[in-house]
Amino acid sequence: MTAYDLVFRHGFRHVDPERAHHLGAAVIRAAGAARPGVRTDPSLATRALGRAFPTPFGVAAGFDKDATMIAGLGALGFGHVEVGTLTAQPQPGNERPRLFRLVDDRALVNRMGFNNGGAAAAADRIAAAREARSRPVIGVNIGKSRVVDADDAVAVEADYLASTRALAPVADYLAVNVSSPNTPGLRGLQEERVLEPLLAAIRAQAGDVPVLVKIAPDLDDEQVDGIAALAARLGLAGVIATNTTISREGLRTDPAVVAAAGAGGLSGPPVAARSLEVLRRLRAALPAEVAVVSVGGVETADDVRARLDAGASLVQGYTAFVYRGPGWAREINRGLAGR
Repeated sequence: MTAYDLVFRHGFRHVDPERAHHLGAAVIRAAGAARPGVRTDPSLATRALGRAFPTPFGVAAGFDKDATMIAGLGALGFGHVEVGTLTAQPQPGNERPRLFRLVDDRALVNRMGFNNGGAAAAADRIAAAREARSRPVIGVNIGKSRVVDADDAVAVEADYLASTRALAPVADYLAVNVSSPNTPGLRGLQEERVLEPLLAAIRAQAGDVPVLVKIAPDLDDEQVDGIAALAARLGLAGVIATNTTISREGLRTDPAVVAAAGAGGLSGPPVAARSLEVLRRLRAALPAEVAVVSVGGVETADDVRARLDAGASLVQGYTAFVYRGPGWAREINRGLAGR
């Protein structure tokens, strides 16, 4: 048992999850101030999306929602940080409580609702982070502002394009989030007839910045194939697979605890099998030059290696940070370098 295991068992697990996250964020920011830069074994250097990554392992969107921890997460060993989800308009997100641990499954349920201070404010912080001599690659995840009606295609496009204009100039890549279950109507944007013009407009606005789309694990195989064909047709840089799931199948946690958590996206090991299936399906369908970023249920170096062996260009994690602590990325990197 590690020191962090003891801290989690006797401390963090008894603290409200969102409060614990904010406490951890303060420590991460301090780490960035004390020792900026990513330090990893040179053998882990990876090239994807036209960028050099110090390691293929990065932190998924949702952890650093407001782009305040970029340097700290790099200092902890993450090769890239996907900040956000950011929206054109600042918004508080859903009412609390909105983040829940399912400890027996090493999983989380969240219904945060894209709480963030807005794209323009984040752009200034990202620009400052880019000035560091040694920094992680910075991806920027954008989503729909809650006040915009998902059925109004013109308003939705304008909303995403406002975020794109603000954030593309400071992003190493843009990720278009159309798959969170926590914003009403958002997942409907994954329908090809709606998604194609939206992604085409964002790609045109983004210029030379790579654009990826992030999809849900709850899509069926035919829908996954359709998005793969769409990504290739539009010349997208990649697909991120996958977001959280609305399924609650196969959980070990007491059903009463699951019910008490309520609606929201489930992340962690319960989504791992489907995430891997979607990765393999995308890799088989997409041209080699289109990246697949794999996320969902990744916890160990063996998990990361399995995703890379299945064709992932990059791998991301989030939920296991809660259960493994600040040494998690370094642990992954040591395991990868050892192989």
